[in-house]
Amino acid sequence: MSERIFHMPFASVYPLYVAKAERKGRSKEEVDEIIRWLTGYDQAGLDAVIDAGTDFEGFFAAAPRLNPNASLITGVVCGVRVEQIEDPLMQRIRWLDKLVDELARGKKLQSILRAGAPLPSR
Repeated sequence: MSERIFHMPFASVYPLYVAKAERKGRSKEEVDEIIRWLTGYDQAGLDAVIDAGTDFEGFFAAAPRLNPNASLITGVVCGVRVEQIEDPLMQRIRWLDKLVDELARGKKLQSILRAGAPLPSR
């Protein structure tokens, strides 16, 4: 199952993220902000990978920089605790799923983006 999602075009899942957020009164712009926060893409870069049909593996491989606070994303997605996922790519995908879930549940954007959280020590 994991490998199948790795090769799924990000552009095929992106509209589902937006639709989920919009059904709950949130916006495409907020979804984009979450994605940019997690991956370091700017809006032009995000639009380019969507337009190119880049798969999840390529999407995260080409991400300019993973947010250092991404490791603060915790919780359950699809019955699995995201902080316990061993495969790095699957964990990144589930982090993104978790952020979109938090947005759809009405959590404040500042909280979703872990604003004010100290950077994790290395």
